[in-house]
Amino acid sequence: MLFAFSVAPTGGGDPSGSVHEAVAEAVQIVRDSGLPHRTDAMFTTIEGDWDECMAVIKAATEAVGKYGNRVSLVLKADIRPGHDSGELTGKLDRLEDAITRRTKG
Repeated sequence: MLFAFSVAPTGGGDPSGSVHEAVAEAVQIVRDSGLPHRTDAMFTTIEGDWDECMAVIKAATEAVGKYGNRVSLVLKADIRPGHDSGELTGKLDRLEDAITRRTKG
């Protein structure tokens, strides 16, 4: 399973509105989990089973909660039975193969 999520505090004390310190703490929790993951400018995607991924997302959300009086969590899941691992890169590999075939055809 793949879970893409974005978590950020609202109502925090940073006058600039920046949330990078809170997000850094959440991403560190993901990295410490040992699960395959990828972080980009908008989301962090983790791969694993339901329970282990949700535990990491919960921990990251709770950590971010210390930075404001409210937390925004956006969550998207790709639940695909029979594909237990390797989808973090596998999906991208299949996409690149399709693009290559289109440009050569």
